[in-house]
Amino acid sequence: MSAGELAFASIEPIAQQLRKKKLSPLELIQTMLARIERFNPQLNAYLTVTAEQALGDARRAEREILRGHWRGPLHGVPISLKDNIYTLGVRTTAGSKILCDFVPQRDATVVRRLRRAGAIVLGKTNLHEFAYGVTTNNPHFGPTRNPWDPTRIPGGSSGGSAAAVAAGLCFASVGSDTGGSIRIPAAMCGIVGFKPTFGLVSCHGVVPLAASFDHVGPLARTVPDAAILLRVLAGRDLGASRASRRRLRLGWPGGFFWEKLNEEVRQLAEAAVHSFEREGCALEEIALPHLSESVGPSTRIALAEARHFHESTGYYPERADDYSEEVRKRLELGGQIRAIEYLQGLEVREQVRREFDEALANVDAILAPTVPVAAPRIAEERVRIGTEEEAVRGALLRLNRPANFTGHPAISVPCGFTREGLPVGLQIIGRAFDEALLLRLAGVYEQSHKWSTARPAVA
Repeated sequence: MSAGELAFASIEPIAQQLRKKKLSPLELIQTMLARIERFNPQLNAYLTVTAEQALGDARRAEREILRGHWRGPLHGVPISLKDNIYTLGVRTTAGSKILCDFVPQRDATVVRRLRRAGAIVLGKTNLHEFAYGVTTNNPHFGPTRNPWDPTRIPGGSSGGSAAAVAAGLCFASVGSDTGGSIRIPAAMCGIVGFKPTFGLVSCHGVVPLAASFDHVGPLARTVPDAAILLRVLAGRDLGASRASRRRLRLGWPGGFFWEKLNEEVRQLAEAAVHSFEREGCALEEIALPHLSESVGPSTRIALAEARHFHESTGYYPERADDYSEEVRKRLELGGQIRAIEYLQGLEVREQVRREFDEALANVDAILAPTVPVAAPRIAEERVRIGTEEEAVRGALLRLNRPANFTGHPAISVPCGFTREGLPVGLQIIGRAFDEALLLRLAGVYEQSHKWSTARPAVA
């Protein structure tokens, strides 16, 4: 297997080679570090590369495996972490000037679980400042570039993680998702991104954005790889699908999710939906009547919670000048949210959550595009969808924030490429704590289409 083939292999066969001692963890780490040295200057996916630590961990993993102490499918496998996740002794910037020299004295809960599983951390990936955006155009550390077209954004805020996975600079990554920050970059970089049910994966030791919307989850090249990572992050087996012995029913939500879409994105997403019918699933139209009314309330909750965190830490307003104008303006807006508006937002959330639960009592999952457009260019602030223009931020958040608002699990899988060769993603939203079913559905689609075998231009 060549270095290029090795870098794009799936975790399970790599794990088997490591376990059988046909492949060395040290060889694997050296391959990835060489690729980071070659491609990261162009992509800017990593902010910090922990080469010496990774090599030391690889030597330790090699000794353990040689002695027959195999910890599982992540043992000796190199991964990356979004740089808002605490790492003991390694700086955690959250993509900000304020935390540019912050070195945590502990690992986040998810990092402890990964280390116990034997995963090797290669470094920390770039992100939108304080995870408060969707482009990863970072004013302090520079933008991350999309491996499929370096003139375009990778999405965000976990853009560095998605770019690193897509370009073969790690086997998987861990990101955070508050309004789509795992799924948006997964869709735009042609990989798999999974936002689990709210509360399934610990956020302890992750720099918050909006506490009641924050999730942590995997980004990976394939659905099985995402499943391996998610089991470790959750600290438990995901169980079996509750719908494993009957014909699956999938919901087609007319309106909100399918209204304002680029035509190529619509065609690819619709083709993906209909492919499930060919796999034996039944498609049923469902109604989410109050979903369109959730945009304002969800925005106000997120604004208020973000402001609360930055005030409680003493970052804002004391260090207001150290924020970018973009993030500083959102924190200013957060201070203008009245208590009554926040409480009304919580009421709307419960109503929309009930509507999702009612719909998911009659169907097994809901299908929708992940984002309404392919990756915009780095300098673009607005995108044209049909005859209308929309702010990039609003367009990319629109189809993703509902699952953060309600806390339901959602996975994005690649569903094709535009004529310009840019990836498009399909989003599958499921019942709370039924991650197993989403993985099953996503896996069935992935196996029948093989989009995950494509490689980007920068690889």
